Amino acid sequence: MAKPTSKLHAIVIPVPYQGHINPAIALAIKLASKGITVTFIHTRYVHDTLTKIHHDNTRNEVDFFSEARKSGLDIRYSTISDGFPMDFDRGLHYDVFWDSLLRDFPARVDEFVGNMILFDPSSTFFLIVDTFFSWSTTIAKKYSLVNVSFWTQTALALSIGYHLDLLSQNGHLPTKDNVEEEITYLPGIEAISTKDLMAYLKESETTTKAHYVSTKAFEEVKKADFILCNIVEELEFHALSALKQKQPTYAVGPVNFIRDCTPPTITRSLWAESDCEKWLQSKRPGSVLYVSFGSLAQISKQEIQEIAYGLLLSEVNFIWVVRADIVSFDESHALPDGFEDDAKDKGLIVPWCDQINVLSNPAVGLFLTHCGWNSIVESIWCGVPMICHPFIYDQPTNRKLIVEDLKVGINLLDGVSVHREEVAEKIKNSMSGPVGLRLRQEVEKAKIISHNAIEVNGSSHRNLEQFIQDLVNKIRS
Repeated sequence: MAKPTSKLHAIVIPVPYQGHINPAIALAIKLASKGITVTFIHTRYVHDTLTKIHHDNTRNEVDFFSEARKSGLDIRYSTISDGFPMDFDRGLHYDVFWDSLLRDFPARVDEFVGNMILFDPSSTFFLIVDTFFSWSTTIAKKYSLVNVSFWTQTALALSIGYHLDLLSQNGHLPTKDNVEEEITYLPGIEAISTKDLMAYLKESETTTKAHYVSTKAFEEVKKADFILCNIVEELEFHALSALKQKQPTYAVGPVNFIRDCTPPTITRSLWAESDCEKWLQSKRPGSVLYVSFGSLAQISKQEIQEIAYGLLLSEVNFIWVVRADIVSFDESHALPDGFEDDAKDKGLIVPWCDQINVLSNPAVGLFLTHCGWNSIVESIWCGVPMICHPFIYDQPTNRKLIVEDLKVGINLLDGVSVHREEVAEKIKNSMSGPVGLRLRQEVEKAKIISHNAIEVNGSSHRNLEQFIQDLVNKIRS
């Protein structure tokens, strides 16, 4: 049993991908601001990679943690090897990498946790581990630690995953690839089409590593003592309420924001920020479309070209983040020949930018997105409506929430393939006219709800305080 006066010490371990790392860093800082000691763990590969990328002209997570410590927060930083050499291609060998993360990496975490407890017996440790690391319960039980699962996606996706047994009983797991059926039996979800279930639940995905990792995570999350979700309670009230009936679940999002502070974006490129800001200053309010498909978007060459031509046809100003890991900037890239010259008067094409700075700029009036949850959270926070073009993982489910439930976005395409004329029409309609007006009104409502949630006595503020109190009570008992 922990001593009532012992210091609470969180060990925070994110999945080593950007969309999981950023909210975990923000949560760590937020917990430290509540007087909890935090040790944040990266894999050594992620640390070395980010340090190399951000050398000289950018800030990384170490900078943010150093600044936090200067502010009096007790937050620490450490690394653990993922077991592979630096030159091992973790993306190309995804299956091998994840096999090791689930089989071998836990032993290294176990050793690290054991040493922390041994050398600091005066602290009361607890784990906060990304939900997709399904081994946290084993380590928590070994050392008698409270096990907190951190869910970085929507309550809608978590509720679907939590009830895979119901999907299986009703013949919807795995989901048939080209069959659309309405599901009305999932707790907290009024109705959802099978096409809007997470992509890794489809019949064609059952042999993939993504399917195994995700379904295993949904089994193991039920063993956690608490679940923290990077969501706003009011925006997903019914799904969250259903989850609360199963185990203690707290909506504490958007964790990326602390009052009026910007999130601790660890990939801040100073040159790109300067270029984007200077370009945006020359544009009138609400006239710019921001386009970004994230680092995991499975976008084809044909889709890129149709979207590019659609942008030209729409005649709107745009910033397009064409990531080097999606489309390279050498002679083999998939942008149409001459596109950059044709777009130079209307568009700015960059390999990276500080997304939150761009979205918060008054000139930006619309976001064409792959529907990654962090992008959605930031877009709502800034009051920017969305055009949705999901690809993989939870993105189709996020689209459903954004377009059908919250009504702060529209679909890029109504058919099965992307056509430039439809792209141009959707962009123009969403930037102006009745459709654009409706979207701006709805996203402004969601923005106000999100901002209010993290204020003192807001829902997320209260939920975080309640979590800490319940955590203390759990430890004492």
